[in-house]
Amino acid sequence: MSRPLRLCLCALLSMFATVAAAQIEIRPLPEQAPPKPVPLGAHPLTADDAGAWLDGLMPYGLARNGLAGAVVVIVKDGQVLLSRGYGHADVAAARPVDPAATLFRVGSISKLFTWTAVMQLVGQGKLDLDADVNTYLDFRIPPRDGQPVTLRELMTHTPGFEETVKNLFASGPRHFLGNAAWVKEWVPARVYPPGQVPAYSN
Repeated sequence: MSRPLRLCLCALLSMFATVAAAQIEIRPLPEQAPPKPVPLGAHPLTADDAGAWLDGLMPYGLARNGLAGAVVVIVKDGQVLLSRGYGHADVAAARPVDPAATLFRVGSISKLFTWTAVMQLVGQGKLDLDADVNTYLDFRIPPRDGQPVTLRELMTHTPGFEETVKNLFASGPRHFLGNAAWVKEWVPARVYPPGQVPAYSN
């Protein structure tokens, strides 16, 4: 490449670099006051606010996840603030979900409510997460390797229980044992060292 051609090429590259730099020049924004934080509770939760949010979220969530329907109930200060059904209770018949009449299995969602209640009692000093759970029961869960089950292990699915589904579901009301009778009959074997092996347990 001749010297004049190299000089011309360098000049062109320099010009392109200058133009590119000018195109991406970042100019700082004028000084602005930071936004004022909104304190919690400054605006009370209303049914209209919750409904607007749910009406935008739920149809999208159902469609994205291929779900037929859902019910959402929001309780505030011990009163139902909002109750809404989304999607279909019967897809083939295009029957919409009725929040007052369509039943859904609550299933493992009940664990969330149970653990929330447990943590409230822990906060009140009435339960100890690391105490032998037998302290709070009117039946006994046998130890494994001399180690008891604790609430912390139950809450993290690490008590070492085998999984069992016997009597977990009932085909009709006449087969229901009731929680107190069922939990005493159900006590499964502890097959893992406590606190060491995560194993989902009902």
